[in-house]
Amino acid sequence: MQLVPTRVDDEVAQKLLDDYFTSRELGFVTHAEGYRRVDPDPAAFTPPEGVFVVVRNDRDEPVGCGGVRRVHDYLGEPAFEIKHLWVEPDQRGRGISRMLMAGLEEAGIEYGAHWLLLDTNETLTAAQQLYRSSGFEDVDAYNDNPNATNWYAKRVHH
Repeated sequence: MQLVPTRVDDEVAQKLLDDYFTSRELGFVTHAEGYRRVDPDPAAFTPPEGVFVVVRNDRDEPVGCGGVRRVHDYLGEPAFEIKHLWVEPDQRGRGISRMLMAGLEEAGIEYGAHWLLLDTNETLTAAQQLYRSSGFEDVDAYNDNPNATNWYAKRVHH
């Protein structure tokens, strides 16, 4: 498995993001209007503002994706947010999400993060377990994402 930096508007990245958004649209219970899709801005995931990666397996097949991007400061310090973490359903249970999280954390730190942030929906219990076991702690809402019900932060620089 390897993480390959890829533009979010790349054809492979778009296919994975379509899978991600479709899954969210089918599974989220957030508000009366349903899940709201917001395609990622390529500039937000271009170094040094951030990075988007595609996970490729040993046969060079795309099996997941995710990104980290610079956001507003958090508690007065530089913060980066992990977004669009996705592993294809038939590839889950192999440690890919944990490897992807570690790679995105490393990138955020490399770009100057003091804090890593992320949000999720209460329906994604496996994701919440991954985030908590990766050292993220529950925090108050730091954004107005209409799809989110849970917010997390992790201090990565002291």
